[in-house]
Amino acid sequence: MTVELCVVLPVVIAIAVIAVNALSFFGYCAEFDRVARNAVRTYATAPVYGASTDSAVSQVETALEEAFDATNLECEVQASRDHRGFESYEMTLRYRPTLFGLGLRSEVFGVPMPALSHESRLTVCPYKPGMLF
Repeated sequence: MTVELCVVLPVVIAIAVIAVNALSFFGYCAEFDRVARNAVRTYATAPVYGASTDSAVSQVETALEEAFDATNLECEVQASRDHRGFESYEMTLRYRPTLFGLGLRSEVFGVPMPALSHESRLTVCPYKPGMLF
């Protein structure tokens, strides 16, 4: 029975680490979708007078960084404008797995471990005073 425990225990621990990281990633994705879309709706749909798209991008990134204060998460925001004046914001969350909160190595035997990523996109029509669509 001791030999069986020695054989099975590392497998059980590996499965537990995978399950905890998967559930953490799914939870962060759900929160990221909510926070990122609310930040875009707050800062991009009604920008301050004379503000550019770059200032809205920086405000959205700041809101995401304040919401996600973990060391294994990275948030990135990009914006583009089409010919009609609509702005598309693409937000990306990158998650690096951990060992129950402890950081894992970024490479194993020389093979880099990629981060899990989740993207969210929202297109808005920013308010421009005096303009009608």
